[in-house]
Amino acid sequence: MIKNQLSLYVFVSVLFVVGVIFGGLMVNALTLEQQQELALDVDQYVQLMNNGMGMGEAASFWERFSFHGKWLVLLWVLGITVVGIPGVLVLNFLKGALVGFAVGTLINQYAWKGVLLSLVSVAPQNIIAVPAMIITSAAAISFSMYVVKNRLLRQKGELAPQLGSFTSTAVLMLIIFAGAALIEAYVSPMLISWVSPLLSPENATI
Repeated sequence: MIKNQLSLYVFVSVLFVVGVIFGGLMVNALTLEQQQELALDVDQYVQLMNNGMGMGEAASFWERFSFHGKWLVLLWVLGITVVGIPGVLVLNFLKGALVGFAVGTLINQYAWKGVLLSLVSVAPQNIIAVPAMIITSAAAISFSMYVVKNRLLRQKGELAPQLGSFTSTAVLMLIIFAGAALIEAYVSPMLISWVSPLLSPENATI
């Protein structure tokens, strides 16, 4: 299945990367005042992690799992509506832009130490979440294309097996998203607390 959809995976992945680049460039487009406000928010968050004052692992897990779940459901709905293909592409670009903006903000504030902070705060969960999103997106586009070609144009082929396969893929990716939420709730805060002593306010570049 993955080999048959290789072109879709490549296309969606490239779109995500373009979003990352766009998000990173957006940081430099902010005014100095906006950058300072954002830097203050980031520094406060880092200090909270350093002091062990996060929202709590369980609450954080459910909050992040809910976020990923809503994202996944939206991709699934866009896929089965057929006309939602542009929306699937927009979501992938937006996800990339969010990741790029987060990484760009940290690097802009902490210079090379921001790279280290990105590796422990942004990268761990996204190593799992991003591939899951790309797989779901490719499955959504593939299902929509099948409906257009075989049901709307040719009036042949069974829809139920394709819908079942798409839904099964989405459910599997939901489980993977749960793993990403676990990492984000339990692993990332611990890693951030290890790195945060290096990120004292005087080390910020803004």
